[in-house]
Amino acid sequence: MKFTVDPWDPSYGTSNELDAADASKAQIDVDVEVPAAQWAPRRPTAPDRAERLIFIDGVRRVEAHVWIDADDGTAPHGLCASYAAGAVRCDGTAVCGPFLVRRGLFTTHGAAETIPTWAGEFTVRLAASASPEGLALAVQERMAEAELEAAEAACADGDVDLVVVDGPLRGRQHLSGAVGYIKTHHVTYLAPELNAVVGRLAPGERSPLFILGTDWSRLSWYFRLAATGASPWSGVVRCECSANLPVSEASALADQVTAALPRFASEAHKDSRAPQNLYPIAGLERDLRHRLGDPQVLYRALRVAAAT
Repeated sequence: MKFTVDPWDPSYGTSNELDAADASKAQIDVDVEVPAAQWAPRRPTAPDRAERLIFIDGVRRVEAHVWIDADDGTAPHGLCASYAAGAVRCDGTAVCGPFLVRRGLFTTHGAAETIPTWAGEFTVRLAASASPEGLALAVQERMAEAELEAAEAACADGDVDLVVVDGPLRGRQHLSGAVGYIKTHHVTYLAPELNAVVGRLAPGERSPLFILGTDWSRLSWYFRLAATGASPWSGVVRCECSANLPVSEASALADQVTAALPRFASEAHKDSRAPQNLYPIAGLERDLRHRLGDPQVLYRALRVAAAT
């Protein structure tokens, strides 16, 4: 297969959002655990302490934009990307693994072929859309599949209290004790008076549960990791669990998560995303980025492959 590597910065124009939701289309039910009129900060009441936690994360990187020489004279666009996923187990010590590192040529061109290079193969991964956003989403979805594979391998022995997935829980709801951990708030889901309740949370307190439905449904809640002395929502994160859980089980899980995660909160002098970027996730992310390899080496390998 003949192709050309675009010299444009490969990181330009890619999307970081897999689960961005339009708040106007989201279906919200805030009367799940208590009626909306009774919303108030909730402090976990002696939850079972989670001692065996597994944190799951993934990273991805666009190595190059490419243009494929098709037989009909057109030049379909593609992305050469690397992605990795892994786990870290925290049970008094921190043990990383398993890890998965993969590379792909993401395109809608059905006749595309794997690109072999001396730095690794870029296997064809067909995308649903040829738009830059569609190709980036295809990379993100493949990374999420790798995260699921890493999570299932890490949980294979069943000796786990909590599984914390960095990002939305989509596709991993079946994992026992799994929660999605969302660090940033791009969308406002709650009414102003309920957002004010979230702003009043003290460290170690959570909001009541609510159902969040977009193109999939989950039970969700907010909680504050640590006091920062900044804005009312600083140090606040959102978690989500399977909507199939009975409310009593989801409530117990929310209490367990709210009590367990603050001890992993990062500090500002060590992490610019403190306190939301938990130490195990930050360490795992660094390890995974290292495992992706040197981007300049991979870019040169692709240029050599295109020339030969």
